[in-house]
Amino acid sequence: MLDKTYDSAAVEPKIAQKWDEADAFRAGANAKPGAETFAIVIPPPNVTGSLHMGHALNNTLQDIMVRFERMRGKDVLWQPGMDHAGIATQMVVERQLMERQQPGRRDMGREAFIEKVWEWKAESGGLIFNQLKRLGASCDWSRERFTMDEGLSKAVLEVFVTLYKEGLIYRDKRLVNWDPKMLTAISDIEVEQHEVNGHLWHLRYPLEEGVTYQHPVAFNEEGKPREWETRDYLVVATTRPETMLGDTGIAVHPSDERYKAIIGKHVILPIVGRRIPIVADEYPDPTEGTGAVKMTPAHDFNDFDVGKRRGLRVVNVLTPDARITIKDNEDFLEGLDHPAALHGAWDELEGKDRFEARKIIVRIFEEGGLLDKVEPHKHTVPHGDRGGVPIEPRLTEQWYVDAKTLAEPAIASVREGRTKLVPKSWDKTYYDWMENIQPWCISRQLWWGHQIPAWYGPDGQVFVEKSEEEALQAAIQHYLSHEGPMKAYVEDLLENFKPGEILTRDEDVLDTWFSSALWPFSTLGWPDQTPELARYYPTNVLVTGFDIIFFWVARMMMMGLHFMQDENGDPVEPFHTVYVHALVRDKNGQKMSKSKGNVIDPLELIDQYGADSLRFTLAIMAAQGRDVKLDPARIAGYRNFGTKLWNATRFAEMNGATSDPHFVPEAAELTINRWILTELARTERDVTEALEAYRFNDAAGSLYRFIWNQFCDWYLELLKPVFNGEDENAKAEAQSCAAYVLEETYKLLHPFMPFMTEELWAHTAGEGRERDGLICHADWPAPSYADDVAADEINWLIDLVSGLRSVRSEMNVPPAATAPLVLVGANSLTRERLFRHDAAIKRLARVEEISLADAAPKGAAQIIVGEATACLPLGNLIDLAAEKARLEKGIAKNEQEMARIVGKLSNEKFVANANPDVVAAERERLSELEGQLISLKVALDRVSEAG
Repeated sequence: MLDKTYDSAAVEPKIAQKWDEADAFRAGANAKPGAETFAIVIPPPNVTGSLHMGHALNNTLQDIMVRFERMRGKDVLWQPGMDHAGIATQMVVERQLMERQQPGRRDMGREAFIEKVWEWKAESGGLIFNQLKRLGASCDWSRERFTMDEGLSKAVLEVFVTLYKEGLIYRDKRLVNWDPKMLTAISDIEVEQHEVNGHLWHLRYPLEEGVTYQHPVAFNEEGKPREWETRDYLVVATTRPETMLGDTGIAVHPSDERYKAIIGKHVILPIVGRRIPIVADEYPDPTEGTGAVKMTPAHDFNDFDVGKRRGLRVVNVLTPDARITIKDNEDFLEGLDHPAALHGAWDELEGKDRFEARKIIVRIFEEGGLLDKVEPHKHTVPHGDRGGVPIEPRLTEQWYVDAKTLAEPAIASVREGRTKLVPKSWDKTYYDWMENIQPWCISRQLWWGHQIPAWYGPDGQVFVEKSEEEALQAAIQHYLSHEGPMKAYVEDLLENFKPGEILTRDEDVLDTWFSSALWPFSTLGWPDQTPELARYYPTNVLVTGFDIIFFWVARMMMMGLHFMQDENGDPVEPFHTVYVHALVRDKNGQKMSKSKGNVIDPLELIDQYGADSLRFTLAIMAAQGRDVKLDPARIAGYRNFGTKLWNATRFAEMNGATSDPHFVPEAAELTINRWILTELARTERDVTEALEAYRFNDAAGSLYRFIWNQFCDWYLELLKPVFNGEDENAKAEAQSCAAYVLEETYKLLHPFMPFMTEELWAHTAGEGRERDGLICHADWPAPSYADDVAADEINWLIDLVSGLRSVRSEMNVPPAATAPLVLVGANSLTRERLFRHDAAIKRLARVEEISLADAAPKGAAQIIVGEATACLPLGNLIDLAAEKARLEKGIAKNEQEMARIVGKLSNEKFVANANPDVVAAERERLSELEGQLISLKVALDRVSEAG
């Protein structure tokens, strides 16, 4: 006998072990002969990572698809793996060294530090894989890959060297996001925008000697100038005064009448003494600030672009750790006529941290009468997500990928339908980004990662090869084939020293997104032509969050199309579908963050409610394009759903339901059995179609309705008289049918709730028997049964009883009270049904007698069921006057609350200034109240009719 309650904490580890011992998830497990493939690559979690709600949603949706397709007999591979997570892992190991009071990274050197990272990875890395197994992820764990493993490292070398020799990888000096704490370039996804309360400083820059202009100071009602003053200075507004040391121009809009007369003139940069031009450009907004914008091309992305267009110099005034460097800075000193006179301020600024320098510069401007005004200013400041400090746009020499060239085939793939984004609304975002794509900076100033395969000769000549030996040979050939001093130098080195002294390797490593961009084919063995590569590439579907469409998805598209071809030599996309899921938010719709204290830990939820409950909740809430608002109370509710199925199995078992291999659905005779078999087939069809269309919430919703409502609430309830009756043939059929429907239901539910269904599957094999295999390898149900006549009859019965129960509830009829039922306008079919189901209607709807009439009796609540009207006389059951008063009071209170919310939402100031989540919550509440008001008015109408 099944235990009284389902104990997820005891069952889940047992089932996981059973899957592991059976090697249940190996590639090709349960595949039918000649089966088509179904492959998914896991978005590789960071080796430092632990399971969060985004992972839980992402991997639940993947696992649902994988289990579904495995049960359909396809040759399934869910490829697992982890990302080496360069900056995150390096931080973890450096912190560990510090905590253990061991030598730091710089003290021990690169090789020893890398060894420490590998030690940490072996001991502590990859914790998240065990957490994914707790969630029930059915990957082929024997095929685990790592972006730094030997095979993937070989793929990275192949791609880098190939792209370099094709001119698609190159070195360039451009602005990058620079983390002054981590001392490395970082990607956009590693930048977080923090809103801060800062200041806007308005600084006066003197015009060159003899130059003045008329600046408007008063305006008429139409906003046109009516008074002017003569100025020999320009006012610029900035949130970062410290960067003014690197200013090389002032930009104004060409149509700005205030400044037209001085375009082409110059200002003298305070503190520095540099003469810098006033240039016209479309970038400045005449309506923002003063309309004159200081240009610091070395420290601002927009200024860098303007500087390129207008030929402005690029002068960097910050060190890698964001300290002022000017006294020995050749770029800074170039072109200064009399720098010595300004050295007092320079001495004070040299070496100062950027924020300390800010205070000094503001003070100098104030003391010199050049601080026009200061305004409080709330604005966003980009921070590095690892270092936690504001990032600096920094001009450095880095390695880049020509993303624009690689993006063109990837754009065409989506536009021509070879790869589809689901939901389709993401197409526009994809095109907008891809069509305006910038060069991709792929170098990082870290030690942990794929070291760039580039070596430099004594004269700086670069040699890119797969190994140092190949690079050395290339260098020797290069130098010995060119006459000049380098030829003699190299000849001397070859004769007197070790050849390795000719070359110096690039110290940088590759951005982790570079290796993960190769994931769909590198994990299958490329560049070797492996059987797995031939079998499982291209993959079928990628499941990902919207936040990495550009960082990962687009780059996989670029690399896959460039390096993978079919037998005709045509490029092959890495996947035909990208399913983009939304965020998991808290129950109020707020984004989860540690600072808000609203982070929900999926592992705690698994401990409390079980993995199945969490999985089903995420699935049923995962509507396409909508964020998941996760309330732990919902998970408790869906745990009750699992309990409902468990109890239904136990009830069926107690009533003799047992697996019958000889049961043939088509041979069932009882209407109730033919009804449930028809509804089962409809559910099978609905779930299959929904999963094929990535409508996970619809699939889960169909299962919920069938299991809770149709099977548990109605089928088992309607079977009770059969189980307790004297007709042994009917009882035997009911027992076999109930067991059969449960078995098919377990299969349908398995992708969503794998642990409980595997346990139920094993338990319900029948006394003394064992299943042939695991449910994860069972055949997916194929809908074929249909008896619309039986389905219509039982659904009519359900509608009638449900309607009567609803009326009783709305009218506050005491639960124990019984009432007569009068049917008006019933046709012959309805009369037959009334006769056949007389006992069930009386028992389930608390009806004492059933009669037919030509007109509704006075004082009766009425509901429409098919062509007939069911009337429930209420006069003797409730106090009509008291009930009417209660409903009228409820309506008044409801309308008052609705008026309050409508008033708030009609207030433009409230809608504009309130937190968007608060506004959304008010709209949601209004919608709830509108629904309640309709129900209350219907109930009042019924009471009024009855009275």
